[in-house]
Amino acid sequence: MLRNYPAYFPQEEKQYTVEIYKRDGRRKSGEVLVEKYDLSGVASQRSADAHVAAIGISEYPATKGYRIELHETWVTRKNLLSGEEFAERYDTPVYCSPSSESYWSM
Repeated sequence: MLRNYPAYFPQEEKQYTVEIYKRDGRRKSGEVLVEKYDLSGVASQRSADAHVAAIGISEYPATKGYRIELHETWVTRKNLLSGEEFAERYDTPVYCSPSSESYWSM
């Protein structure tokens, strides 16, 4: 049995995660993560896009160097050993995911 991983698959309402970056010349990547938060209870991708557009105009405009990314929070992966599908966050590191070989070789 896998621990720390949900045994359910979110069905009706999808969750999205909003990541907001700002240009920063001092960093090697050229940008810095400013804010990251989850949108719960979003009915569709369209309403999530509308939220991103609204905050992009009012709080984090592209003209000031901001970039906004929208990700579906939960992705379906397959356990490498058992072959069962499970849901995990999109930003789970590879070495912490039962779907990767590095997770099982530690």
